[in-house]
Amino acid sequence: MSQDWTTEPEQLRFGTEPFYAAVGRAFVAMCAVVPVLFAIEALDYWLGLGLDPRGGIIPRSVYGLDGIVFSPLLHANFDHLYGNSVPLILLGTFVLAAGARRFIWSTALIMLVSGLGVWIVGTPGTVVVGASGVIFGYFGLLLTRGIVERTWWNLGVVLLVGLLYWWQLFGILPSDPHVSWQGHLFGFLGGAVAAIVFRR
Repeated sequence: MSQDWTTEPEQLRFGTEPFYAAVGRAFVAMCAVVPVLFAIEALDYWLGLGLDPRGGIIPRSVYGLDGIVFSPLLHANFDHLYGNSVPLILLGTFVLAAGARRFIWSTALIMLVSGLGVWIVGTPGTVVVGASGVIFGYFGLLLTRGIVERTWWNLGVVLLVGLLYWWQLFGILPSDPHVSWQGHLFGFLGGAVAAIVFRR
């Protein structure tokens, strides 16, 4: 009998051995994602492919719409990617641990809401790249899921990440002109919506 995301298998409840096994598998999977991002950045840098302007979101330009799909895979430089790697692994692990299918659909919705938000509200003529919209989406998802599904471990993860990266959470407000607060804000909102739409 197949399992959907509307019911939670007893064996995946917090504190059980299968739960910790699911978290471990999710952690390994997310750790495998980061080298792919580094490989893309390395190829773009060494071969001069110019992937950022080709695959980034360009607000209110038809040519920038494909960036909704590709921009989370691209980064402005290695420092940008380093800054995103750890929170992506940390938050992504706990989102993925709740189920692969729910993870895929939630990530797709976050990318759509974040990307469209940047495309509609972002500054024309700029190119927006980076996984931070997805990261803020995972943050919003875990926070909202903890409230909606009353899963305290989700709130615990959000609290931990908040303590570690509290200064970055202000990225949802306009501050640095080189940082897309729109992607952060709409990513967070997309995560909250995903937590409700794909709740158990």
